[in-house]
Parts: sequence; structure tokens; C-alpha cells
Amino acid sequence: MKLDNSAARLESAPTPLTGAAVSNGPHPGSAPPPDGPAPLALEAASGHDNSLVRIETRRLTALFGRNVAIREVSLFVPANTVTAIIGPSGCGKSTFLRCLNRMHELSDGGWTTGAVLLDGEDIYGGGLDPVAVRSRIGMVFQRPTPFPTMSIYENVAAGLRVQNRLTRTNQDEVVEQALRQAALWDEVKDRLHTGATALSGGQQQRLCIARAVAPRPQVLLLDEPTASLDPAGTQRIEELCHELKRQFTIVIVTHNMQQAARVSDYTAFFYLGELIEIDRTTQLFTKPAKEQTEAYLTGRFG
Repeated sequence: MKLDNSAARLESAPTPLTGAAVSNGPHPGSAPPPDGPAPLALEAASGHDNSLVRIETRRLTALFGRNVAIREVSLFVPANTVTAIIGPSGCGKSTFLRCLNRMHELSDGGWTTGAVLLDGEDIYGGGLDPVAVRSRIGMVFQRPTPFPTMSIYENVAAGLRVQNRLTRTNQDEVVEQALRQAALWDEVKDRLHTGATALSGGQQQRLCIARAVAPRPQVLLLDEPTASLDPAGTQRIEELCHELKRQFTIVIVTHNMQQAARVSDYTAFFYLGELIEIDRTTQLFTKPAKEQTEAYLTGRFG
């Protein structure tokens, strides 16, 4: 059974996307996306038959000026799952990820066509505030990026101050919850007001995850989050993926195919800016449908 976008619905009332529109050049849907299911629709896996479609892309194309980075990518991401994006360097993985929360348009010359739907609503639609979009679709980058002049507490609270105003008591509660979700609370609870840069690399990355989940987004984007970590730090982040998907939908870019196999429910293979194949992870790694996928997985290129 294919996941149908008509099944997409809100589980709770999220932060409205409407607000002060911010224009950044040509995207905004220069060509309206077609109706109907995506060409490479993700089929519901056993146990996920009742999954909601959290994110859908329809013929998503990303460009830098006139140079195409990804071309007409169409796929579904079910709610409360982990989807891994794999492929050789330069294939468009990170560009695709940045399109999912409108970060790509902040790049020099970056613009898009097609559509990205969050719970059925196009995040590139006219009149939508990109800041509000990013509060619902959080992102963690390859290298830990704590704010160097802020304390651990202030790093986590930073996103809350952008989103809304909370009482100090409520803010304390949200900060603690976010640090617990990132499996960091027990390690930092006695030094919340010390500098974040004193933390280890793995702790800093978990702090960035805490900062991303504090505004309670629906989606968490992870762009090679363990690339700069040691094996112990990598293992902790991978364990977090399994824990966090209970509350968030996760899309992770990784160069490590073993990591993709360990953490994800679904895997998408990109090559030369195109989506070659997407399937349940166990199926894609054992019986890929495309020769290009098999060649990449067996090390014949990439």
C-alpha cells in the first residue's frame, strides 16, 4: 500500500507557518507541482501501514544560479521514522536536506522549484515565514556548532527566545526536557551556566540536538552528525536516533552505509543529483531494485 498524501494530517496544533513573508529570489514555486502521488512514492512498511506522511517532496529541484544540484526529487517520509540519505560525495544529499527547511535559499544563488509539503502544506507557499518553518523542521549540522559566548543553558534556550516568550519557570522546564531528550542532562545539570565550548565534541553535538528539539519541532534533520566524532560519540548519537524517532521524524545524511543500516527505517540513494532508489532499509541493502544502487553498495564506485 502506498502512502497517500491525503492521509497527512496534524497530530497536534503546530506553530502556524503563516507570518511575515521573506522573499529570497526565484523559488517560490516557479512551476506549480503536479497533483497525485510522487513517482517514487515510499511504500508503507509492515508495522507502518497507518503512518502519516510527515514530509513529501514533489519534483523538488535545487539550483545554484543556473547549476542544478538536485533534480526533480519526489518522495515521502512517514512520521516517526528515520530516513537515511546515502550516496557519493557531491551527489546532492546535503542540498536536499537543506531544502527541507528552506536553508538552501540562504546559500549564494540558491533557489528551488517543485514543492516540499509538511503535513500537506507547501513550506515554500506564498506568505509563509521561513523562521516559522525552521521552528517546525530543526537541523543539526556536520560539526558541532554551539554558540561560543553562551552557556550550556543559553544555547538550549536560544531557539525558544526566537519562537516565543516563556516564563523563566517554563523555560527551565523546556531546557531540562530538551537536555534529557538529547541524553545530556545528567552530564551537565550541575554546570548549566558554564561555557558550552568546555564540553567534549560528542557532548557539544548532543547540545546542538537539544537546541534543535527545544522548540518541539515535528522534523529533525541531521547532516552527517557523527562525521567529526569518535566511536563512542558516534554510538551515542545513533542510539539517540532510535529514541528520538518516538517524538520526531528524522532525516539523516550519512556517508557511512553501516550507520544508515543501523539507524534507519528507510534509505534513499542519491547519485549525480537524482534520487535513484528509496525503500525500506532492509530491502534496499539486501535486494536493491536498481543496478546503480547495488554497484554503490558493493563498492564498485563512490
